[in-house]
Amino acid sequence: MHLLIRIAEILLGVIFLGAGLNGYVVLFGFEAFAPTSPAAIEFLGDGYLLAIEKGVEIITGILLIIRRFVPLALVVLASIIVNILAFHIFVDSELLLLAILVVLLEALLAWYYRESYKGILESRPKVR
Repeated sequence: MHLLIRIAEILLGVIFLGAGLNGYVVLFGFEAFAPTSPAAIEFLGDGYLLAIEKGVEIITGILLIIRRFVPLALVVLASIIVNILAFHIFVDSELLLLAILVVLLEALLAWYYRESYKGILESRPKVR
């Protein structure tokens, strides 16, 4: 099981590190080195929104690869992944299979690290 989790961490990390770097390549006016959705680039624009999202993807991708703050990286990526899935379901289905893979990897890792989330899921957390 630990090997499967490590593979999932590395795979998800590489996907987001690659997507983030690919976004910066596009942001700087160069041709993308990996498949990308023209509709997504148009939606995000060529300004701060693209830079912020791709920056977050790079940081969380690195954290997953080096296995540091993995539960935090998964929480940060969760909202991005929900938007990626919705975008590829409703706007551009070309990369839908990749979006589904990302959702499955996120779900597997979130389940594996579920003990780490107990504190943030308390309705009335204890104050120390």
